[in-house]
Amino acid sequence: MSPKPLSAVLKKLIRRLYLNDFPCGNGPWRPTKDDPDGIEKESIDDLLYLLRCPHSPWRHEDVSWSPQASELRELAVLEPSCLNTDFIHNYFTTLTIRGRDVLAIDSGLLKFSKLEELILSVNLISEIPTENLPSTLKVLELRANRLSSLSGLTNRPPPQLQYLSLASNSLGSHKDIRHLTGRHWPQLVCLDLSDCEFQEQRSLLTALKTLPRLRTLLLKGNPFTLAPAYPGFTVDSLPQLLCLDASWISSPETYRFRGLAKMDDLIEDVASVTVSLSWLRGIPDPLMIVDKKAKFPVITYRYFISYQFLSNHTSDNQGDDSESKLEAASHVTEDESIRSDLQPNVERQVSILDTRVSAVSTNETICEAAHLSQYRTSKLTWSDYMNLSYTLTHTVSSLGDLKRFFNQGLCLNLEEEKILSWPAAAEDVPLVKPSLTSKGKKGKKEEQVKPAPTKDKPKDKKSKCAPGLVEDPPIRRVLASAQVLLQSLVQGNQRVSVVCDLRPLNADSEVEAAQTQKDLERKLNGDKKEEDKKPKPGEGRSAAQRNSMALKAGKHKDTRKPDVDDPTSLSVPVQQEPVTVELCVELEKWRTASEAHRLITPAQNV
Repeated sequence: MSPKPLSAVLKKLIRRLYLNDFPCGNGPWRPTKDDPDGIEKESIDDLLYLLRCPHSPWRHEDVSWSPQASELRELAVLEPSCLNTDFIHNYFTTLTIRGRDVLAIDSGLLKFSKLEELILSVNLISEIPTENLPSTLKVLELRANRLSSLSGLTNRPPPQLQYLSLASNSLGSHKDIRHLTGRHWPQLVCLDLSDCEFQEQRSLLTALKTLPRLRTLLLKGNPFTLAPAYPGFTVDSLPQLLCLDASWISSPETYRFRGLAKMDDLIEDVASVTVSLSWLRGIPDPLMIVDKKAKFPVITYRYFISYQFLSNHTSDNQGDDSESKLEAASHVTEDESIRSDLQPNVERQVSILDTRVSAVSTNETICEAAHLSQYRTSKLTWSDYMNLSYTLTHTVSSLGDLKRFFNQGLCLNLEEEKILSWPAAAEDVPLVKPSLTSKGKKGKKEEQVKPAPTKDKPKDKKSKCAPGLVEDPPIRRVLASAQVLLQSLVQGNQRVSVVCDLRPLNADSEVEAAQTQKDLERKLNGDKKEEDKKPKPGEGRSAAQRNSMALKAGKHKDTRKPDVDDPTSLSVPVQQEPVTVELCVELEKWRTASEAHRLITPAQNV
């Protein structure tokens, strides 16, 4: 269907009513006074029955675009002589032209001089020349078009317009707000601005206060509705409102939010989102396929949930300590983040792996300038039920980016960290712990493992100390993932709580950094060269021997990526039941004016 002006679409729809064809119109099928006796013709009642019968081939189905369409067809049976062009145009009071690729509103619409309701949703209209709108118009709906400005709509707006819908358009600039005042719409009772791009709540409400007859307002889906001040600030700023976002405003609700409008200078359009992960269960035991007879290498598995969320964007004069912590955390090496998990006193159970990472989604571009930070829960050893107890509150000032992020959804990744531990080398063979962040870091001291003394000690095996173990760099991979839909937060819901089924990936996705892999290979090759230079049987094992032991034990086939088709190469067996995790994402909303004052005042004093 090619784009076309509105008058061309209406002309085609009226022509398809077939007002001059059987059983309508003045055809030879109609009885007249001059008909000779004995000639049978259709009666008026029979002709009307052919129009109304559900099984009649003359029943016209495409009349949903106007309630007057079916009336005109019956009128063409009862009084066909009155159906001239002007009468037909003036007969229509309601036109619903949805999804018909209307490109423009041309002057042909002025022929419908008694038109009161015009629905033009889901079309391709980018401009609205008000000089082409009938002055009798009371309802105008332009949902889901291509409007980017309201300047053309306010040049000469219909003076009697009571309902205006501009939802799902790219509107939200300061110029658009200036066109939503009582000077342009003195009779407006209902205004629909849902799913637009308005981000400044205070400026918009200042303009809407000038609409003297406004009683119904729809604002859900705009970025500023994600802030804690909505809807309380709107309810208190517009006391004449009766309905907000398709919900009646009750007297107790008005009382709870009384006083928020006076806190205009303290309210900021900043969203606060709390992400909680309660528990994780269903991961198969990784040791079920391990040969327990082999002593080495000792394999340790740890699991955690990771996700990406928007970083907060604040100007230089609004920066706080949390911003500097994010910047500092971006320089933490992987080795340091691993060691931090072993410390008993941890302030929060989250490790920022990569901050300020520019991200572009394959499904939907969040924003070219948007940054995502990666977060994760604490690393836990395997158990059938893992208590994550993870809660973190994200503060986001770019509400437009947050709206697009919610529409895209939150991706949860279940990651596995596998660490191979080997016996320590001989007492005179120094071992250098490989770095996880850079090649050959200078200034790092070599850690020499002190051998256990062998003389003057009893030979009782129970009294012997366990041999020291050297850990290889951790190997990480994503086991499963889930995409959680969060569009309901944009549409007015405050909380999304769901138990997610984490689906296993098709391939063995390695998350280990390329540098980590290189360090691992360098360590194994270095151990082999060291053994070739100083062969000391019985005092240590070379890298080749350790790999051979791992192959026999079935725990470590190779340092390269395992074969996906071979199930024995995977650390976790094929899952019989889905892995599930409980997720809760909640937007902070002020329930009362006193609560808002209590939360705002300490923040302003910091």
